[in-house]
Amino acid sequence: MNKRNFVAASVGLAGLWTATSGHAAPPAAASANPALLTISGAITQPNRGELDPTIDQMMGKHGIQFANAHALDAAALQRMAAVTIKPTLEYDSKPHTLKGPLLTTVLAAAGVAAGSSVQLVLRAVDGYNVTISMADVQAYRMIIATHIDGQPMALGGLGPQWAVYDADVLPAFKDKPVKERFGLCPWGLYHIEVKKA
Repeated sequence: MNKRNFVAASVGLAGLWTATSGHAAPPAAASANPALLTISGAITQPNRGELDPTIDQMMGKHGIQFANAHALDAAALQRMAAVTIKPTLEYDSKPHTLKGPLLTTVLAAAGVAAGSSVQLVLRAVDGYNVTISMADVQAYRMIIATHIDGQPMALGGLGPQWAVYDADVLPAFKDKPVKERFGLCPWGLYHIEVKKA
C-alpha cells in the first residue's frame, strides 16, 4: 500500500488517531474508531499514549504535546447524557437547536472533576483557540454540541464538535450584539488541554 494513502486512511475524519505512537503503551484501551476529541494535560484517566509526530499531524502543527491523553470517538460522545440549548447564532441571526454533553461531563471521562481549579485551552481544527476557566465553563453550562437542528455536525461546517453555550440567556452575553457573543466558542473543536491553575 502506498505510504501516503496508508497515513491518510489512518488519520480518519478529524485527522486524529487513537493508536499509540509505539513509544509507550497506552494506559487503557482506546476505541478502534477515529478519535474526534482528544483531552490532554492535567487528566487522571488517559486511554492513549503520547503524541505521535507522524500520525498526529494536525496536533503537531498546532504545537500540541502530551505524554498521554484521553481520546473520544463519536460513539463515546453519543453515550454521554445530552443537553439541548437554543441560542441565536451569529451566522444567520436565528435560533438553532444544539445538542451534546456538558463540557464538564466530557472532561469527567478524562478524570477531570467539575470543581477543579483548572484552565482549559479549547482548540479548533483551524488553529483557533481560547482559554477558559472551569468555573466559567460551569457557570455558562457550556456543552460540546455534536448536533445542530437534529443533524450531526459535519467537519467543514461547525463540527464535528462545537464548544458552545446558550448566549441568549447568559447575563454576560445576552445584551451584546450577536456577533460578539461566541468568542469563547470554537467550532470544529478537536483538542482540549487541561492546565492546572
